[in-house]
Amino acid sequence: MKIKTKYTKYRFIALICFISITIMWFLLTRFEGEKPSVTLELPSLLIKASQELSISVSDTKSGIRMMWIGLYKDGKEVVLLDKDFQSPEYKGGKIHKETFKIKIEPGEIGVSDGKAILRIVARDFSWRGWWHGNKTYIEKNITIDTLAPEIDVLSRAHNINQGGTALAIYRLSEPCSESGICVGKNFFPGHSGYFKDPDIFIVFFALSYDQGPKTEIFVKAIDQAGNIKKAGIFYYIKKKTFKKDILNISDLFLNWKMPEFDIDVPGDSKTAMLDKFLKVNRDLRKTNYRKVTELGGKTDAALYWNGAFIRLPRSAKKAGFADQREYKYKGRIIDRQVHLGIDLASVACSPIPAANNGKVAFVDSLGIYGKTVLIDHGFGLHSMYSHLSGFDVQKGQMVAKGEIIGHTGTTGLAGGDHLHFGILIHNTFANPVEWWDAAWIKNNVTGKINDVKSR
Repeated sequence: MKIKTKYTKYRFIALICFISITIMWFLLTRFEGEKPSVTLELPSLLIKASQELSISVSDTKSGIRMMWIGLYKDGKEVVLLDKDFQSPEYKGGKIHKETFKIKIEPGEIGVSDGKAILRIVARDFSWRGWWHGNKTYIEKNITIDTLAPEIDVLSRAHNINQGGTALAIYRLSEPCSESGICVGKNFFPGHSGYFKDPDIFIVFFALSYDQGPKTEIFVKAIDQAGNIKKAGIFYYIKKKTFKKDILNISDLFLNWKMPEFDIDVPGDSKTAMLDKFLKVNRDLRKTNYRKVTELGGKTDAALYWNGAFIRLPRSAKKAGFADQREYKYKGRIIDRQVHLGIDLASVACSPIPAANNGKVAFVDSLGIYGKTVLIDHGFGLHSMYSHLSGFDVQKGQMVAKGEIIGHTGTTGLAGGDHLHFGILIHNTFANPVEWWDAAWIKNNVTGKINDVKSR
């Protein structure tokens, strides 16, 4: 009897302990103190004419009770979101994570430009705070800016050849994150720093060889809030027809040049050297082009150059800009490419003068171009010197017009000793002939700059 009574007593104590632990666990769970987590995705603290906010809230324990978002300005509160998540109190919340996309259009909700406060409140289903739950409160000081920047085009006329260069000058009404000239789908960034007025920008832009008279050209500016403004300019595009050229590829040339390139071809290739040439002329050419145009996007905000550019002395032109080349092997066409520079030949290993003042931006071997030097003349203008036999400059070095930077050679995909000379405007190769012409520079560049200076 005593044993049975003792056993019953132990069972009762165990039951009481279990109930107590359960109650404690329940209370601790219901009174948990972890606040909801709120993540706000806002590109900047500037709100433009139409802006979407992405706000995520999560509460892994008791679940989300409510979410409220408001915009406060000039003593007025505009509610952007007020959502309750219904759930039986004793069970906690059913929703533990939610993302909201809030579209703010200040003009539609009667909020004017200027300083404002974005307020966010989130609560969970905890029993803390007298059963109101844990609270997360966030305030963000923001600025409403719904007005696009004004663009005043200061340069009057923009005559440009297909494959040629032009200069535009414009003034912005406010600081912008991005501005420049759109030429078709291509964008040329503008640069301040030349004029005393920091709101005046200059931009060199170019038409690619395949962009004709129907190409659209305009100025575009995006302010800090993301408001976009476009402005037209007066321009005239002169159509150009480029020469067709045939290059005959011989086995002698292939056996001479292809060992220079570390390019693999299929093991079952019937004409290994020819297949290697095609990979070099197509794939490696594209890779090298991307590299050069990437370099062209990095430039100093300074106008280093002065006057007409120098051409390789006592040289003859062997190939022109934008020549439409057909490559033939044993009488059949095997490839087509466009020559984006001018080939100049003099005596072997001729000294090459810097075409104008600038900073050396690149000195290295570059695939089909061989040993190459790229000089930054400022504001997105570069000159390029390829197929060199050797270098006389280093990257980062300032060079003067006429200073020797290297010597002509046969490196890369050159069939004979010559200089491949190119002009790069940001990311587009342009016709170098214009830059050798003092009259063209006066009419299209320095004349425009002096005209704006004189106003």
